[in-house]
Amino acid sequence: MIQDISVIELKRRIDTSEALNILDVREQYEFDEFNLNGKLIPLGELPGQLDELIDWKNEEIIVHCRSGKRSATAQQFLLQNGFTNVRNLIGGVIDWQLEFGM
Repeated sequence: MIQDISVIELKRRIDTSEALNILDVREQYEFDEFNLNGKLIPLGELPGQLDELIDWKNEEIIVHCRSGKRSATAQQFLLQNGFTNVRNLIGGVIDWQLEFGM
């Protein structure tokens, strides 16, 4: 079973400059307001842009949105399409901003 990821674990990994595959499934305006430097593919566009993620198919992908709901949907979609290690950021950007005030 693939475990989701907490904002604390993700921040720790970002702070150590670990190379991460972060997928942001929010809308462009949300990304423009605040982002975690992930690849932006809004949830509604994900089915048509899977080819952009093909290099990540067998790598860990951390998917996030505002609260964790859209990213949970994206996580299931990716897993159903053969991606092997997709983790959802628990609480999304809301929890990130509550925890770190950014």
